[in-house]
Parts: sequence; C-alpha cells; structure tokens
Amino acid sequence: MIISRTPFRISFFGGGTDYPVYYQENGGAVLATCINRYCYINVRQLPPFFEHNHRIVYSKIETVNKIDQIQHPSVRECFKYMNIQKGIEIHHDGDLPARSGLGSSSSFTVGLLNALFALKDGLVSKDNLAEAAIHVEQEMIRENVGSQDQTMAAFGGLNIVRFNSQQGKHLQIQPLCLNSKRLEEFQNHLMLFFTGIVRIASDVAGEQIKKTPKRKHELAKMHSMVDKAADILSNGGDIKDFGLLLHESWKVKRSLTDKISNSTIDEIYDKARNAGAIGGKILGAGGGGFILFFVEPERQAQVKEALGLLHVPFKFEHEGSRIIYYKPESGEI
Repeated sequence: MIISRTPFRISFFGGGTDYPVYYQENGGAVLATCINRYCYINVRQLPPFFEHNHRIVYSKIETVNKIDQIQHPSVRECFKYMNIQKGIEIHHDGDLPARSGLGSSSSFTVGLLNALFALKDGLVSKDNLAEAAIHVEQEMIRENVGSQDQTMAAFGGLNIVRFNSQQGKHLQIQPLCLNSKRLEEFQNHLMLFFTGIVRIASDVAGEQIKKTPKRKHELAKMHSMVDKAADILSNGGDIKDFGLLLHESWKVKRSLTDKISNSTIDEIYDKARNAGAIGGKILGAGGGGFILFFVEPERQAQVKEALGLLHVPFKFEHEGSRIIYYKPESGEI
C-alpha cells in the first residue's frame, strides 16, 4: 500500500501565461505558493478475489475490469501512462472541495502518479513528476489546463515558475527565499474564503485560451507583475505594495473573459475592499471557488464579518507531493 500527500496551491501573479498557447511563443511566469491543505491518494494492488480488476473510490465508486472502462479521466489516463497491468484499488480524500480554484485536479493527478511510480518503480524526481502530470493532463486527457498547477503540486514552496518558449527544458523553478520574519509577515496578510460556487475550471479556461491571441497585451502585463511582486517581498519593500499590485492584477485578469468574474464575485470583492482589504483575486481559472484577499492583520476581523463567508486559515507548505506511507507489494503491476 502507498499513500501520497499532495498540497493545493494559491497563485498570486502570472496566471494565464502558463498556458502553452501563450508561453510557447512569449514565455511565461507565475508567482505561487502551496498551502497546508492536501489531496491524499491511497493506492494498493487489488487482491485477486474480486470479480472486478480495478476499484476507484472518490465522490463515486467505480468497479471495472478494463482501464478503458474507467470514467475518471485522470485515473484512466494515469493508468495508461504508467502501463498498469494488474488490478489496482484507489481511494481519494481531500481537505478542500474540488473545482474550487486551488489546483485540486492537478494535485490529484500529481498525487496519483507519485503513488503509482512508488508502487511500480520506486521514487520519482519532482521534475519528472511535474512533467508526467503535465503530459497526462494536456496531451492525454486534453484538458484546458496550464502548467503551473502540476509543477507547484510536485515541488511545493513559494516559487516563481518560469515557462520558456524554447524547446527542451521549459520549466524553471525559482524558490523565493524570504527570511522567517518576512515570510510570516506576508502570510499574516493573506485571507482565504470559499465563495460556495463550484465550477468546471476547464470550461472557464477554454474560453480564456480561445481569446489568448487577442489578449497578449494584458497577459504581458500580468507576466511583468511576477517579478515586481517578487521584488517587493524579497527586497524589503512596503508589504502593502504587494496588495496594491494584487488589486491591479485582478483588474487585468477579470478583463480577459467575462467568465472569470460575475456579479456575485464582484460583490464579494467590493465588500472586502470596503471593509479594508487592499487587494485580492479569485483563484484559479475564475468563475467561483476560493477567493484570496490581502488584508492588514488589524482589519481582518471586519473583513471576515463583512463577507460572512467560510474563512479557511492556512500556512505555507514547502515539501510538495510526498509519499507518506510506503509498503509496496511484491511483483509487477
């Protein structure tokens, strides 16, 4: 039996520049962090006493004999990618709801691949794990998904991830090295709320991808904010400037398509700003899920009261996807 634990992520700047349709021509970058909220995947070889070959337990329970019969797209394509030959049982548990803007689908894929690598071949490097997850989601499932979620889930930490336009090694991970005092100050200014709206990220992202050729100016501006934000944090600038830049980025992001925001999200954002938030953004592709605000600690109680939404405290996470229990069965799978 193998159990993997994979963090969810929060993206601050550069979202949209991590889609291949953009960075393969222009390059891209994101500033993001992982948080201590996780996706857990339990994988084991299925004993040969059942009528089915595979059992997959998530919000549904699937029992099938052939891989092509698996309805869960990530499980089906990960099995194909790993050339699974014998019966497998999978259980999934998550700390936070799916379809909520925290990269949960990619955390699932990364965590499943990590567990399957451990069960079949042993441990896999974070580089190879991220690349495998990107391949499965973009090339095999054909999801409208970028390349930051898989990378952040695999590596963890607070990073700039750069996506290069040239062929070959296109991912570059640049950890943002802040001293403990600055890191704590930054973390203490962040508030995460659940809007209660769930959506299919691929649907929202698909619309953005279609409009990418007409939004290069906006995406270039969002790209440039990555290094500005990192400079504020790294070089001792006024921490409030990060929040102001986040507000500017949100105004640009919501102009990319009309699916990123809606009247409910706009109302939430305006309430938070009126109560003292400096900046914020809807996380992930947009359309719902979690919303992040940058708020001075002394104003956080009034923002929380004004919104009346579920507040989710968190800490930064630095380990990425890990195997937390490892007891492989003998033999090939």
